[in-house]
Amino acid sequence: MRLNKYIAHAGIASRRKADELTINGNVKINGVSVREPGYDVKEGDVVEVNGTRIDRPEKLEYVLLNKPVGYITSVQDDKNRPVVTELTADVDARLFPVGRLDYNTSGLLLLTNDGDLAYRLSHPKHNVTKTYRARVAGVLSGERLARLRKGVDIGGFVTSPANVKVIKQNPRSAVVEIQIHEGKNRQVRKMFAAVGNKVQELERVAIGELYLGRLKEGHYRKLTRDEIEYLKNL
Repeated sequence: MRLNKYIAHAGIASRRKADELTINGNVKINGVSVREPGYDVKEGDVVEVNGTRIDRPEKLEYVLLNKPVGYITSVQDDKNRPVVTELTADVDARLFPVGRLDYNTSGLLLLTNDGDLAYRLSHPKHNVTKTYRARVAGVLSGERLARLRKGVDIGGFVTSPANVKVIKQNPRSAVVEIQIHEGKNRQVRKMFAAVGNKVQELERVAIGELYLGRLKEGHYRKLTRDEIEYLKNL
């Protein structure tokens, strides 16, 4: 197996980052520094990255989780808050989250040990659409909707046009569906704040054509073969 693929499948880094680590001298094979990304890892080879031995890649796993509010999108937290990987602890693989959902946001989160796929899905150039359902304070007027659909300044960054529709308007709040393809930190919350509607609840319900559906909060399911192929072809 090619060295960068070996490192990526072990969940250490994407293939591109693995190549960088190799060229920079951070990878050893059988105790000897190897700077050739094209090295073919053979049976019995001992591979080390930054001084830590990595084992032959595990079986690749792909999981869709309904993240609850109150969980950190990480594999560990220095403040001892709950992390999303605790909810997939019975999966026989070391999973890591693809992208992020903030502490107070629930919904669809992908986890995998496929470093290549995680890198590609997280890269802005792939423009993967993310769909959110939000409850926001106040009335979402036509003028405010138009601004969101055109793009708003969220602090030095003007968002791309978003698809936005009001599901239900109450006297004091509105339920809204919004689709974006960028992934700036707390972007949806900042977008609604920019037009004067504070987000009260936020849930991601889809990534591309993968939908949360009726999956219960805190539960996960493994992706089907067709879903995995769909993600790889984005």
